[in-house]
Amino acid sequence: MAKTLILTIAFLVSAPWLQAQQPPPTSSQTKDTAASQKVEGCLQGSGGNFILIDNSGVTYQLQGDTAKLTDHVGHEVQITGTPAGASAGSSSSTAAGAGSQPTLEVKSVKHISKTCKAASK
Repeated sequence: MAKTLILTIAFLVSAPWLQAQQPPPTSSQTKDTAASQKVEGCLQGSGGNFILIDNSGVTYQLQGDTAKLTDHVGHEVQITGTPAGASAGSSSSTAAGAGSQPTLEVKSVKHISKTCKAASK
């Protein structure tokens, strides 16, 4: 009985210490999570120039790792990415009119359907 009591006390005393050993997330990890967004819509494009038209008709210019998008053209997909700001100008392949469109830096693609839902104009 005494051994059980000592073991229980030792466990209760060490639990907070063990929990304190877990480092908090770094600021870059929290920024990446907070800035990331998911957009679902119809994927269009070719030749490394892709757009996503969401269900409300908003068109997103897609940048970054677009190689995995080719197989999903004409399909309903969910793109997870981060909004690209003025610093994303390093891509020389952006179209002249792309400045008026929101731009997403593609992080991942999830296939939803082989056909697109009708998007409003």
